[in-house]
Amino acid sequence: FGGGADAMDWELFRGDESLSGYTRRSLPERPTLKWSHKSGVRTISSPVVKGGTAYWCDVKGVVRGVSLQGEPTFEFDLGTPVEATPLLHDSMLYIGTTEGRLNALSLSRCDTLWSYGTEGQISASPNRVQFDGRDAIVFGSYDNYLYCVDQLSGEFLNRFVSGYYINGAVAVKDKYALFGGCDAWLRVIDCAEGVMTDSLQMTGYIPSSAALADEFAYVGDYTGNIYEIELGDGRILGQRVVIEADDGGEYVSVPAVSPTTIYVLTSDKYLHAIDRKSGERKWKYLLKGTVGESSPVVADDAVVVCTRTGVVSVLDAESGELRWEYDAGEQIVASPAVVKDHFYILTSRGTLLCFGEDEK
Repeated sequence: FGGGADAMDWELFRGDESLSGYTRRSLPERPTLKWSHKSGVRTISSPVVKGGTAYWCDVKGVVRGVSLQGEPTFEFDLGTPVEATPLLHDSMLYIGTTEGRLNALSLSRCDTLWSYGTEGQISASPNRVQFDGRDAIVFGSYDNYLYCVDQLSGEFLNRFVSGYYINGAVAVKDKYALFGGCDAWLRVIDCAEGVMTDSLQMTGYIPSSAALADEFAYVGDYTGNIYEIELGDGRILGQRVVIEADDGGEYVSVPAVSPTTIYVLTSDKYLHAIDRKSGERKWKYLLKGTVGESSPVVADDAVVVCTRTGVVSVLDAESGELRWEYDAGEQIVASPAVVKDHFYILTSRGTLLCFGEDEK
């Protein structure tokens, strides 16, 4: 687990295929705003990063790239609205559109190499999965299907019908994909066969993605329950509730999971830290402003978390003590991206903020 092999990469929505939101990289000790880049166009996407260059797509369908020095380096118009966060891999950007197409965009050629069509909106980031010696892209659509397509060609490999539209990004471990839905079912899918290997019905609908760590998945339902699910070879082996529904607010973001702790953001404005072994709460911290869809990220010994109101907070991962705070002045629904010595925050107005070490 940890945000990609290269220290300057953050290629997926939550850093890696597990959607854990955890990296061993450290945040700057004294963060300062190095620069900001204003596109002026509304965006729901989170930033992804390759070689220090951050990429995202706005709701009008324009893909942008900005270097670590704050210089625009890439722009491409897909010509159709986009809400989803892209996936980066091998100088390719994979992104879904609201009209239901997954596009493979070459960053070097600045051109679309292939496009795969579904019958419904694609609202979440795609993910990568490997099976039978081939690399595939896995993603959900509002047409109720989970799709696997070949990473290089876009060739259809298989699909699974869930019975309800798929809104969140799927988490991947080995050849298995795990996702929840508005029908309150958590499903485990064998991507090589396109078949479900296990499922579990929750108390309420599942508004966001699960996060995987080791042999466990952490996922919440809209009633406020947060579950730890034990997994093994595509099967659900056990479960327990680590936060009760009456112990917090509704849950709409993805948990962040370190080797020892689960970090969960609830609508009552609290960030909760739960010990993974004992299930006991270590601490909870009251954030400033309204909490939204932005999900926390754990970077070594610190947690960076954003409120919808626009307040960015860095907390000590062990004690919950506030280390640093910044008011962006604009709404934030995107999740942070962390690379070596820097982290990126993207606002809903399309402003990319880059924070680094205060050299003074």
